[in-house]
Amino acid sequence: MSTVVILDYGSGNLRSAERAVARTGADVTVTDDLAAAAAADGLVVPGVGAYAACMAGIEKLGAGPVIAERVAAGRPVLGICVGMQILFETGVEHGVETRGLGLLPGAVTRLTARRIPHMGWNTVSVPEGSVLLRGIAPDTRFYFVHSYGASQLDALTRAGATVTTAAHDEPFAAVVEHGPLSAAQFHPEKSANAGYALLRTWVAGL
Repeated sequence: MSTVVILDYGSGNLRSAERAVARTGADVTVTDDLAAAAAADGLVVPGVGAYAACMAGIEKLGAGPVIAERVAAGRPVLGICVGMQILFETGVEHGVETRGLGLLPGAVTRLTARRIPHMGWNTVSVPEGSVLLRGIAPDTRFYFVHSYGASQLDALTRAGATVTTAAHDEPFAAVVEHGPLSAAQFHPEKSANAGYALLRTWVAGL
């Protein structure tokens, strides 16, 4: 049985994520223990709210090096929502730029959409090469709640990432797969069977 740690750094839908990942059959622990985070087969980095607040929580816990070391060693990490966003180089909110973990290229910025936040169910465009979303039907919908996103798609593809996109007046990264690092802007734990399928595939690859 694969072990998964959901990182508790003071942000995220921890119990919802725990239940969703446990449904896949993994042995799931929610903890702020960095040794456990380093040792688990898979690490989930959740996140809700403000980019700067999430980064402050990561820095207070000292989790950044653990996440980076896992990725460098080829050990799986999955970021969810703001937990995805903090994997990028920077986040810009209300004119303030906050440094992220720098594991993915580019900045997270406010969506240039008529209605903010982007909240509700939306389809995604899955490219060839996606593992996490291979074979999903084109009309499959996932649940999003966000006002900011990673819209610099060229930087991701130049870095060799496989990028699934969604659109809310403009395209943005919905799922990024880059070696051992995976990230979803939507909430798999709130996306019913579609989200479960993604988590099941991720756990199966641990």
